[in-house]
Amino acid sequence: MRISDGMAGVVMASALFADVAFAGDIASFHPIGFSPDGGVFAFEEYGVQDGSGFPYSNIFFVDTRKDQFLPGTPIRVRIDDENTGLAKVRAEAASKAAPLVEKFDMAENPGLTAAFNPITETESPAHRLTYRQHAVEPPVGGTFTLALKEFPLPPSNLCKDVTPQSAGFSLAFESEDGELSERLLHTDTTVAESRKCPTGYRIGGVMVHHPAGANPVHVALVQVMSFGFEGRDGRWIAVPAPAAP
Repeated sequence: MRISDGMAGVVMASALFADVAFAGDIASFHPIGFSPDGGVFAFEEYGVQDGSGFPYSNIFFVDTRKDQFLPGTPIRVRIDDENTGLAKVRAEAASKAAPLVEKFDMAENPGLTAAFNPITETESPAHRLTYRQHAVEPPVGGTFTLALKEFPLPPSNLCKDVTPQSAGFSLAFESEDGELSERLLHTDTTVAESRKCPTGYRIGGVMVHHPAGANPVHVALVQVMSFGFEGRDGRWIAVPAPAAP
């Protein structure tokens, strides 16, 4: 029996939807902004959990000088109802984050998305990213190149029964403002349980803030890929790059 063109389209769409429905949960990234001096950077990751279908929104406030979260953060909100949309959970998280966003005047300092390389990008390398720190044409200044390396580490207690090893990463500059560099920004010695059971990493982008009368502040965005219920999950880490000495 011949399937009509219309019915064939329905079958293909249904198959595609099934593939997406049973894929992993890759969180979306949303930058919130910087404090005026660049000492604090905030961002949101949000999405719908695979398996449960519960919507979530996590908002992070990072001290870019100490490379640590501000006290009382991250702000994590999940609504345990698969019929609830993202708008509600994101609004609830934003409401809880509002006092800090206002305190640090982040609406006035959104920062520059100097580069963005999500998992959907197919042409760019996952472990190397080159960008400029000024959004002007013709270009001003030299390029910056980040390089990420993965290596095996013992799994956390949470993951020891899931995998014999987890993935760690290091992140370093290969060039800064057009000059060769070997400056190390981060290297793992253990795997934090908050990453679940990481299987790999990719450089997801870079945010840059230009404080008045001070050096630019760079923040590298790293996507963490981990074991999920229906596929690999993806979350975000912010790695500050303090001004070179």
